[in-house]
Amino acid sequence: MSAALRTAVTIVAVAVAYFATAQVGLVLALVEGQVTPLWLPTGIAVAALLMSGRRIWPGITLGAFATNLTLGTPVAPALLVTAGNTAAPLLAWYLLTRFGFRPALDRLKDALLLVFAGALGAMLISALIGTAALGIGGVVPWSDVPAVVSVWWTGDAMGVLVFTPLLLILPRHWRVPPARMAEAAALLAATAVIASWVTTSGSRLLFLVFPMLIWAALRFQHAIAAPCAVIISLAAVMSAAAGSFATGDLPTTMIVLQAFNGSVALTGLILSAITSERDEARRTVEHACEQLADTVARYQEEGVRERLGRLVPPA
Repeated sequence: MSAALRTAVTIVAVAVAYFATAQVGLVLALVEGQVTPLWLPTGIAVAALLMSGRRIWPGITLGAFATNLTLGTPVAPALLVTAGNTAAPLLAWYLLTRFGFRPALDRLKDALLLVFAGALGAMLISALIGTAALGIGGVVPWSDVPAVVSVWWTGDAMGVLVFTPLLLILPRHWRVPPARMAEAAALLAATAVIASWVTTSGSRLLFLVFPMLIWAALRFQHAIAAPCAVIISLAAVMSAAAGSFATGDLPTTMIVLQAFNGSVALTGLILSAITSERDEARRTVEHACEQLADTVARYQEEGVRERLGRLVPPA
């Protein structure tokens, strides 16, 4: 397959994935078609750019424009919203690559870059442009703009924090030793059961998911911590959409939900990165010690031979 054809196929795949996950996000909206606390398409867009490069940006644009049209947004505002939907992932890609981001997420630096540059920083662009477009088009009253910006921004940011790490580790970095596959499967199953239970039991039991997430990060790093974070966050959003996540009005529910999802994403992401960095440092030290031991042994052996040569004259 030629490079041009491969790029075209990738663009179409990104557009389809963006549109499909957008429909899932809209199903999980707290207010139909409006308040979506976990916007998965942004996670796909950022991951696709990091894996395939900026040339696939038309796929993001196509998927975003199709999504905006299905919401009944007039064409002119839809084009502006689409511009914001495209600009934010491109800005995230630029900032991350500019500062040496590694998709393996095996350094604390990479985790922090994804949080502050890829999610919180870049996604604000989409929220500002999109909300302004809806305000200009009369879709959203100007009095509601601050609330819409905050919901839009946090939803896009959570999509990056929760979904992008999973997509980045799947093709190249998903490694679980065969001897520990049963443990990994049991951990994922237990996480799903506990997350489904605590997210429908009020906010007082939400802390029970964190031992599972910490276990996943320490034992398997991103390979299992990333899927665990996705499972927990989806369970929370589904529960919130069903009205059983937290008691109180919509703003209170959104605050509790996003604080919980953000804590889950940060715990898995940062603890996995720190653990990976620690393990790499340990391997480096062990390798250096082995090299030093080999060097010492070689010099000792050469010294013994030299001494023996002095004691035993040549025949």
